[in-house]
Amino acid sequence: MEALEGIKILDLGRLLPFEYTTVILGDLGADVLKIEEPKHGDYMREMPPINKKENIIFQMLNRNKKSMTLDLKKDKGKEIFLQLVKEYDVVFEGFRPKVMEKLGLGYERLKEINTKLIYCAATGYGQYGSYSQKPGHDINYISIAGILGTTGLDKPVIPGIPIADMTIGVYSALSILAAIIAREKSGEGQYIDISMTDCMLSFNIVNIANYLVENKDAPILDLRGGLPNYNVYETRDGKYISMGNLEYKFWKNFCDTVGRKDLIEEYESNLIDEKKEYLKNEIQKIFKEKNRDEWIKLFEGVDTCITPVYSIEETLEDRLFKEREMITEVYHPIEGKVKQIASPIKFSKTKQKIKSYSPMLGEHTDLMLKSIGYDEKDIKYFRENNIV
Repeated sequence: MEALEGIKILDLGRLLPFEYTTVILGDLGADVLKIEEPKHGDYMREMPPINKKENIIFQMLNRNKKSMTLDLKKDKGKEIFLQLVKEYDVVFEGFRPKVMEKLGLGYERLKEINTKLIYCAATGYGQYGSYSQKPGHDINYISIAGILGTTGLDKPVIPGIPIADMTIGVYSALSILAAIIAREKSGEGQYIDISMTDCMLSFNIVNIANYLVENKDAPILDLRGGLPNYNVYETRDGKYISMGNLEYKFWKNFCDTVGRKDLIEEYESNLIDEKKEYLKNEIQKIFKEKNRDEWIKLFEGVDTCITPVYSIEETLEDRLFKEREMITEVYHPIEGKVKQIASPIKFSKTKQKIKSYSPMLGEHTDLMLKSIGYDEKDIKYFRENNIV
């Protein structure tokens, strides 16, 4: 049995942050029904990078889901949606605040027909507050939360992934699971207000904690490239090595392996401003002596924190992810074989698998309409009037 088997989720989310929420829940066994706008659907489908006809990120983030088209601006579309709400455990959406209320489908209305409903609304800045109606993207949320301002040494450096987008996916899934557990105790559903900027503030705990004590914008240990023993170094072939030797034992083992026992006693220099550049230069000279893969081979079996800086191609070929079964494939009737990143959660007993490919737009519309009592005549009418 899967962990969330029997839990039914109405998914109104679109684009990366919100698709990530429901793929997590779908992988755990929830029955996820993706509600999409007729004709166009989730516009992530059409954004690059295109596999054959659809965005490959969309295909990776919408496995284990069904797709139903439904126009929520039309009265009949709202009626159908309310019928579905009676049968579902969770409604998840990522619209700007008050959009669902304007449609007449806000939480207060929905809980009238399903008191056990869990409603999760995920936004950039939250449902209330001065910024609630402001537009934004990942860069804006990490800026406001003080993360972007503490990256890089000379100027802010934008992270290589949209961390606010990905993080709210995890937090939203976590909050929904917590609400499900709470409902088992109380018998009642509830409303969840979750903000990307709030999530980023929570993620910034190290910098904020240090500021409260030291009145400094950087953490006690400068993990942005300021420390010699926690840094990136170029190798002879123009590739890179990452070093994370914060602890003395790892630093000593590194120095022993490269034949620089004289540097062992310089461990404390990693934290002394006037000595940091000397140590960085010495380490860089060392790594310039060999190619990256020669260094990696030399460090095999050594208890030290040295790893190669990979390209995406190299990442996909690394033996670790093959051993952990993290890269798999799903067959799609139009897109063919589509690579998938498996769930990072490894249960000892609970089943977890990719059951289905990302659905084609409206693939399950007829099935879902029939499941709530509509017949072929009704479905024909809905289609003729662009309700589905």
